[in-house]
Amino acid sequence: MAAFLTNFSPEFLDEIRSRIRVSEIVGKRLKLVKRGREFLGICPFHNDTKPSLAVVDDKNFYHCFACGAHGDIIKFTMEIEGLTFPETIEKLADIANLEVPIQSPEMRVRENHRKTLKDVNEEACKFYEQTLQSTKGKEGLDYLRDRGLSDPVIKKYRLGFSLRDNNDLLETMDRRGFALELLIEAGLVRVSEQNKKPYDYFRNRVMFPISDRRGQVIGFGARTIGDSQPKYLNSPETPLFHKGRILYGSAQARESSSKDGEIIVTEGYMDVIALANSGITNVVAPLGTALTEDQINELWRLGKEPFICFDGDQAGMKAAVRAADRALPILRPGYSLQFSMLALGEDPDDLIKRSGIQALKDVLTQSIGLADFIWGQELRAGQNNTPERQADFFKRIRNKIKEISDRGVYEAYKDNIEQKIRELRDYSRSYTKQKNRYTGHSKFGASKWDNSSLSGFNYSKINTSNAMAMRQKQSILATFINHPELIEEFGEALGYLDFGDPFLDKLRLDILDITSTMVGVDVNDLQDHLLGRGYDNSFGGVINSSVLGHAAFARHDAPVTFAKSGVRELLGRIGKYQLEEQLSAAQRVVMEDFSEVNWNRLASLRAALVAVNNGTILEDGF
Repeated sequence: MAAFLTNFSPEFLDEIRSRIRVSEIVGKRLKLVKRGREFLGICPFHNDTKPSLAVVDDKNFYHCFACGAHGDIIKFTMEIEGLTFPETIEKLADIANLEVPIQSPEMRVRENHRKTLKDVNEEACKFYEQTLQSTKGKEGLDYLRDRGLSDPVIKKYRLGFSLRDNNDLLETMDRRGFALELLIEAGLVRVSEQNKKPYDYFRNRVMFPISDRRGQVIGFGARTIGDSQPKYLNSPETPLFHKGRILYGSAQARESSSKDGEIIVTEGYMDVIALANSGITNVVAPLGTALTEDQINELWRLGKEPFICFDGDQAGMKAAVRAADRALPILRPGYSLQFSMLALGEDPDDLIKRSGIQALKDVLTQSIGLADFIWGQELRAGQNNTPERQADFFKRIRNKIKEISDRGVYEAYKDNIEQKIRELRDYSRSYTKQKNRYTGHSKFGASKWDNSSLSGFNYSKINTSNAMAMRQKQSILATFINHPELIEEFGEALGYLDFGDPFLDKLRLDILDITSTMVGVDVNDLQDHLLGRGYDNSFGGVINSSVLGHAAFARHDAPVTFAKSGVRELLGRIGKYQLEEQLSAAQRVVMEDFSEVNWNRLASLRAALVAVNNGTILEDGF
């Protein structure tokens, strides 16, 4: 940032306010409607659907009558765009055509030099953009389009291409009047140690301009098209570019993050751009390294609890752990991190391409907080199956949170950790008392039925107080018997549920077993196989007039969309909390034992819960 004064004179600030109307600044972010001498709009500082923000140009302020937000153009710009005070003044001064005061002649020289470096980076960015869109850049453009990127996204992120020629950029910039020394200082050109000749630093690579939070290009990232190494390359450190302080995509993410207060952190450039290509623009990434304290503080300018959504592999987990370790000492009230876990081997782009945007949103919804994350990491750091090992774990986790500098946050973490310790002790005492009724595993993650548990069960002695719940469970199974094609979408959920009734659970698992071993099973195939396993024509009363009278969607002649909506609603009523509890447990298991099996179970449970949650409520008579 420029070395501007941090204590601006009141006269200078008043001059900015007098030159820019409040409605001009606010109107760039909100739709304003003129009401007399005021403007009204929907307040961006709280969730609302009615206009409650008044903008009064005559008095140079805005005020929300709902949440009390109040300020001038300086405060509005700082809070909406997440800028520091000097950065805000610089931006507003530029709009007002005012020159920002600089402290000394030496600082003025330094700032002019920084502007020159920005000029050369901007010119290089334009050159790379032009090259990508030229016939020479076809290889780079084909690569980006093969990745599914649209032209608007390529343009928004100003993607470019550098040619194989050693001197392509150098010669062009020389013709445009930029000195060699400046190109070297900007990290665009290097000098060969062998022959002392200058050459382009970036060659045969897709170019990713890296901007500061105001959108000014300060450096570049680059991905090779061929086999050259390294695969990704960043600009070297320069007076403008400091890799550990910058987040890729922050300028583009700033507006969308300020609207909803959320920011997503991925591992690299392509994750950011791929998500933007899918319509999710509040995304940033570190520059090929673990998150630093400076970058975490930068994230907190964009959102109070950023989502750490790294790749689902060991490297991604290690990067998340490092981020947690670096965040702990600098935590402050209201600011933390959320950790979003992807399936093993998956990245955000893969997930969206396979399952759509909603799948990523569901992953974010299931994120765990920093306190739970560090607890899980310490828990899986060693065995805890003896009193001594458990005591060692308690000691480690207590020492871990002592790294928190803020006293208030530390006390809150201490309370949280001690509660978890009490719960773990209770769990340890009761664990040996738990007995499973199932053995083995089905395709959908559910266990197969142990038929010995059926002995002595009298199906006719169902308590009438449970009749309604029983009818709902029967309706679910009737739907799958008459519409087995729905197993593809809801099989995961059906597999993890426990109906709490031996007969219905046996029927449920038989349905899953038959459909998992047959390809393209239809209603006749399924019913024939169930009859072959000893069921009667009503499948134990599941297919009868009483059930189908209350659940029309379960009938064989019901449209599949109607059947889908109905079964989703009932699965949600009966199984949502079961699935949520199992998902929470699976997350803890992953933290304790990071393995492919546990990751896959976690992903399977998440898919089950997503399938259940996507429906709308039906008025079906229950």
